[in-house]
Amino acid sequence: MTTRKTEPHFEPFADDSAVRNLGGLSFENGRDRIGLHGSLDLTRDKAGLALARELKRTAAAIVAALESADLPEAVAEPEGEAPQRVRNPFA
Repeated sequence: MTTRKTEPHFEPFADDSAVRNLGGLSFENGRDRIGLHGSLDLTRDKAGLALARELKRTAAAIVAALESADLPEAVAEPEGEAPQRVRNPFA
């Protein structure tokens, strides 16, 4: 019997720290956005089917969270600090 490693619960938009990994694809949680990074190969076998189902569940959870919220037209982009000059440590 193979034991499956379980990841911490991923609740979309609930925090700024949770990450859901599927193969090489990462869903990085945020309160106003979820970042997707990496790639995922869905092979035509049982392992690929399992990954596809996990991808579907994760996407469905994100859609459900969006559908259940009172959404603005657009999320405001964070205002970054102006770049500062620093002394070149190699000069």
